[in-house]
Amino acid sequence: GHARGINQIPSENWVDTRTVYIGNKEPPPGAEAYIPQRYPDNRIISSKYTFWNFVPKNLFEQFRRIANFYFLIIFLVQLIIDTPTSPITSGLPLFFVITVTAIKQGYEDWLRHKADNAINQCPVHEVQHGKVIRKQSRKLRVGDVVLIKEDETFPCDLILLSTSREDGTCFVTTASLDGESSHKTYYAVQDTKAFITEEDFDTLQASIECEQPQPDLYNVFCVFFRPLGSENLLLRGATLKNTQHIYAVAIYTGMETKMALNYQSKSQKRSAVEKSMNAYLIVYLCILISKALINTVLKYVWQADPDKDEPFYNQKTDTERQRHILIRAFTDFLAFMVLFNYIIPVSMYVTVEMQKFLGSYFIMWDDEMFDEELGERAQVNTSDLNEELGQVEYVFTDKTGTLTENNMEFIECCVDGYVYVPDAICNGQVMPGSTSMDMIDSSPGPGGRESEELFFRALCLCHTVQVKEEETVDGIKMGIHQNKATSFYISSSPDEVALVEGMKRLGFTYLRLKDILSATHCCKLMMLLSANEEPVLTVWLSTGEYYLFCKGADSSIFPRVISGKVEQVKARVEHNAVEGLRTLCVAYRKLSVAQYEETCHLLNSAKLALQDRDRKLAEAYDLIEKDFVLLGATAVEDRLQDKAADTIESLQKAGMKVWVLTGDKMETAAATCYASKLFRRSTQILELTTKRTEEQSLHDVLFDLSKTVLSLSADCVDYGLIIDGATLSAVLKPSQEDSSQGNYKEIFLEICRNCSAVLCCRMAPLQKAQIVKLIKSSPEHPITLAIGDGANDVSMILEAHVGIGIMGKEGRQAARNSDYAIPKFKHLKKMLLVHGHYYYIRISELVQYFFYKNVAFIFPQFLYQFFCGFSQQPLYDTAYLTLYNISFTSLPILLFSLIEQHINMDILKKDPSLYRDIAKNSLLRWPIFIYWTFLGVFDAIVFFFGSYFLFNNSTFTSNGQMFGNWTFGTLVFTVLVFTVTLKLALDTHYWTWINHFVIWGSLLFFVIFSLLWGGIIWPFLNYQRMYYVFIQMLSSGPAWLSIILLIVISLLPDVVKKVVCRALWPTTTERIQVGEHTHTHTQTHTNTHTHIMHRSTCLHLHTP
Repeated sequence: GHARGINQIPSENWVDTRTVYIGNKEPPPGAEAYIPQRYPDNRIISSKYTFWNFVPKNLFEQFRRIANFYFLIIFLVQLIIDTPTSPITSGLPLFFVITVTAIKQGYEDWLRHKADNAINQCPVHEVQHGKVIRKQSRKLRVGDVVLIKEDETFPCDLILLSTSREDGTCFVTTASLDGESSHKTYYAVQDTKAFITEEDFDTLQASIECEQPQPDLYNVFCVFFRPLGSENLLLRGATLKNTQHIYAVAIYTGMETKMALNYQSKSQKRSAVEKSMNAYLIVYLCILISKALINTVLKYVWQADPDKDEPFYNQKTDTERQRHILIRAFTDFLAFMVLFNYIIPVSMYVTVEMQKFLGSYFIMWDDEMFDEELGERAQVNTSDLNEELGQVEYVFTDKTGTLTENNMEFIECCVDGYVYVPDAICNGQVMPGSTSMDMIDSSPGPGGRESEELFFRALCLCHTVQVKEEETVDGIKMGIHQNKATSFYISSSPDEVALVEGMKRLGFTYLRLKDILSATHCCKLMMLLSANEEPVLTVWLSTGEYYLFCKGADSSIFPRVISGKVEQVKARVEHNAVEGLRTLCVAYRKLSVAQYEETCHLLNSAKLALQDRDRKLAEAYDLIEKDFVLLGATAVEDRLQDKAADTIESLQKAGMKVWVLTGDKMETAAATCYASKLFRRSTQILELTTKRTEEQSLHDVLFDLSKTVLSLSADCVDYGLIIDGATLSAVLKPSQEDSSQGNYKEIFLEICRNCSAVLCCRMAPLQKAQIVKLIKSSPEHPITLAIGDGANDVSMILEAHVGIGIMGKEGRQAARNSDYAIPKFKHLKKMLLVHGHYYYIRISELVQYFFYKNVAFIFPQFLYQFFCGFSQQPLYDTAYLTLYNISFTSLPILLFSLIEQHINMDILKKDPSLYRDIAKNSLLRWPIFIYWTFLGVFDAIVFFFGSYFLFNNSTFTSNGQMFGNWTFGTLVFTVLVFTVTLKLALDTHYWTWINHFVIWGSLLFFVIFSLLWGGIIWPFLNYQRMYYVFIQMLSSGPAWLSIILLIVISLLPDVVKKVVCRALWPTTTERIQVGEHTHTHTQTHTNTHTHIMHRSTCLHLHTP
């Protein structure tokens, strides 16, 4: 609605509800004043740019990068004043970078537009004036009544009015919302359940009051003759199943649907390396400005002597004399800026872009990340974050479908302490009779038979499973006779399907509700969902007695049990829970008729209550749910994905903290965590859950936990924290009334940081993102990675620094919005430990090397100014200036940064602790950066003064010719090109023919280019200052000697430093490299041998 402000309007006038008129009919006259509210249409927008704002918005985004903005300014300066170098030298590379990036981002956005349009234009059936019409989904309005058929997706948030089933229920899968592939049951509003044709709705005059849109998926509150809850609300994106059609009315549309409110806008993600690069850039900018300042000042000091200022051979013109000294100084300053401009490498950005783009193909081509089942490879959607994969400190993973496969299997049940295991099914035939139960213990006594019967009956009745037949022609009956499962079960929780199928294998077949009714002479069947942990109660009557069955989690059943073999069952349940199985307990209680009537009355009155409905229901349930007799327990397994436990263990060894965020119940989630080795047996579990906060205030619980964690930190205990959604929102909620309570966040973070693993259960999608954000913005600013597979993980994937989607069963939503998509969870290990590690090593070397070679390039130019009267005279020829970064030294580093492997892949996989070596951006720290800069300056001084002192001796050439300044510049430049290229060759650990080709090739190219450039007269150039310079220089013996000498001297310190450091303080990586060398020499022989053997076996296999 319009009125969003709370403060300015007195609270009773604030519209915090919306009134929806069904079918958009006006209210009858005489009703209270009708204020039409305006609602958005049903359009979903996930794209960033439109056709019109693409250019300005994209340019703005790009010039927010310091480097781009800086080059733009330099380019403008070169256009305005008379500068030593031409504007093209900085204009072209800049234009190139910007165009490439713009095309890349434009293409990504175009794909998003396409996806949006597909969604917005899909057809919907709307009921108007008693007829059904088709219209595009984006034209839906709040209040429209829509008709939805089986397997269609809901176009917006709807309230269910009536369905094609008699009982007014419908079944829905919400796989695209929260990743659960199971079927949930929703109920039609009681009052409109009878409206079943389009004409009926024409006569309906009604209105629904509901709250303004909120992102919370699990709560909704509307009033419509009676209160409606979330069981009446169908969310956008869910799909109708097992129901022919339904009628429903739209209440939230477009960007106000729960799904859209849970979305996060896609922001530009920047990697830590890029932030480091920006920091270094600023340092270099300062160096640049100070150089220009020093030179400008010195120029005017030097020119203070009139002889030097205006020598007889270089008189000033009149206009030059009249200009104010400040203006002259300023233009000089700018000219120096332009001259030294090369210290900041624009080509670095080009190279980095290319490195990221080309490097991302290595992930796509990786055959170990190819999944045969799906036929999918890993995908890269954002190549800007490759090196971020090597920096991850926190991994947030979804549970269902990411860690687990999301299919359940019935393992065993335990009745009165006896354990039953379903027998192996031979050729699809269940063994006849109830002997198909394997008795592990001795067979039960006479009383046991009866409780066993009760137990299985309870399991067959206590659930929300539906039967779906494949052949409707008496299908079920046929199926049972032939012992073939022609009917299959669908339910709101996969656990229950597993149980019912398990029962079937034990010889109890669940037919259908009505079949049971006839079979067991039930009079009344009542399904209740209790408030805590949802034990399902079914009351049924056989031979005049009422039984109340209750099935639920052990935590909610054991407190209510008074008899039965509690100890044995409890032991078995705990044993199974540690194995990582999901456990449920079953209990029953006999009721007298009077008790039964009273119960029904209580519940019905509680259900109709408007205020405190939940509390009253809970009280009613508590009266009924007591004095149970324990029957037994069941165990169901949700299988973990292949190698999930191994992956989590490796990640933890690599120093990452793994958090599991899930929408599941606490018990089931904890079981999975034990199975996937997130928690070990020795882990001490801390709980921060609603159950605990009800007993004592949140404040106390938090302080208790922080005391526990901080006091025992000396004993090196592993802590695991479990927290649920409700408590989390309480922790994160800023409390206005009492400021002393506002620091929950810090305490909470403190606790989390000291836990080795954290499990968050019952999380809404937006809460997942909030947790990621909380960790992201904590004082250390760790780098986070989120991995999930359903649409409910999208907001967390977008929030984390790196978002990874799994191409699972639950649609492609997560994979589309992620930065990287992988087929299975196990591929995460290689992605981080191998690819991430390599990318980070490569890019950090790339960045440091670029700064190094540019310092070495431009510092002689600075020193040269002292010898040429600060006249902005370039030391190098224009061709050299322009081509130095573009062609002479660019390819070797680009290739190095694509294929360097400092350690073998298998070692990286075997030894996750190597990952810690590069954590926290360790290769781009300031000391290393300063070392490289120092190296660059040292090399520059060697080049310049070495050449200078050799030049001092004027008999430098054999025939007594003198050298000019261009020869000097060329000598320096030659030494420079060779040195920086060889420096890279020294750093390379992984040589391939490509490396050799590129490194020696670019040196050769430099020589050939110089010979051509200086040996031919170019008609289109107006100056010939390089004519014959290079050849003349090479004709002198001392020049050769000096070139070789200077290269050796400048490379020496780096080599010495490496040798000393490796000998005295080797890092883990270097130790392994040394080991690897000795290793490879012994291994090569055996390797070739096994290789040949391997080949021959392959050939055998392939011959038919």
